[in-house]
This record gives sequence, C-alpha cells and structure tokens, in this order.
Amino acid sequence: MASISLHTSHTLPSLLHTQTPKATFPQNLSLLSKSSQSQFHGLKLSNSSHLSIPSSASVKSSIVAKVTEGTMPPSFTLKDQNGKPVSLSKFKGKPVVVYFYPADETPGCTKQACAFRDSYEKFKKAGAEVVGISGDGSASHKAFAEKYKLPYTLLSDEGNKVRKEWGVPSDLFGALPGRQTYVLDKNGVCRLVYNNQFQPEKHIDETLKFLKSV
Repeated sequence: MASISLHTSHTLPSLLHTQTPKATFPQNLSLLSKSSQSQFHGLKLSNSSHLSIPSSASVKSSIVAKVTEGTMPPSFTLKDQNGKPVSLSKFKGKPVVVYFYPADETPGCTKQACAFRDSYEKFKKAGAEVVGISGDGSASHKAFAEKYKLPYTLLSDEGNKVRKEWGVPSDLFGALPGRQTYVLDKNGVCRLVYNNQFQPEKHIDETLKFLKSV
C-alpha cells in the first residue's frame, strides 16, 4: 500500500502559537492636539501634552458636590492679584458671587472674566461682590486683571485646595478644571450653584437673574 507523506515548512508548535500582528502607535501620540484647544475653553495643552484617564474611583470622587444650596461653604484665605491675603469672611454682610474658572488667558475664561467686568456695575447695584478663583499664581492674576481691566478680586488657589474643599466638579474625566459659580447671601450661606463649562458667559446671566429675584 502506498504511503502519503505531508511536507510542510511549519512545525506543530509554530502552528499552535501563531502570533497576531500588534498595532503600533507613535510614542508621542496625544489625545488632544494643539488645534483642539479651541474646543475646550479652559484647557491649556501643548503638542507634547498627554491626557491621562484617571481610575473610576478618582472620577467618582471628583464629581461629588460638597457645597450645595442651603449650606455654608468652607472658609478660606487666599492671595489676591496683588499678593495680599483675602478671607471669605471679608465679604460677610453682603451677597458675594464666587466663580471658579479653569485658567487665566484661555478663550472661555477670558470671555467669562470680561463678561463679569462688563456687568460689574449691575452686580454692585444688586449689592454683590464678585470674586474669581483659579489655580494660577498672583502674578498671573495681576497680568490677567491689568490686561482686561478687571475691576474685581481674583484669588490664587495654587494646588486647588479650595476647589477640592468646595467640591467643584471637573470635566473631561478630570482633565479640565470645572467652571462653577456660587452665590452666597449676606450670611455666607450658598443660595445658588451654577455649572456650565462651555457657555462661560451664561454664568453672568444666571447669577444676575438670581440676584434680581431675591
């Protein structure tokens, strides 16, 4: 009986362990390019920046609001644009609008700052003070305030300690500092919380509307 021989260039182990080609990516791939910055009004990124996605636990902790309507926010003392310490208690006795914003000189934050500037007399007429807070230093705030002729106080929350204590939620999986505004009454109790990252000028409309209604 004739025998049949099967000749192949593959051995049994090589057939069993065939590898699937791996996809390769450039090492310097960024999730957001410089051209994308205009979409994110408060995000400063360079070409070499990388957007890291935090764990689910850190995302969960970043969206828990600690200051809500009817509560009294934690007190603080921060340096203003002139390097002078300013305490929240300084504003007791009158309503105060405290707005947290991502960073000086970003498109959305500049729009918001200038909108507060343009309506500042309306806030004064309502008897309210305006205070802006971000993680920028006093020197950055000073340059920002002088460039756009901002008539109100900017406070430096370096390290974002106050932002965390107040529970200001972040956006983009924690990559973008939140844009949130609080209105405190003359006793220091929070009466309004407004959050809107991508419509910065709406913060002015909503806070003025509220102040006129009380």
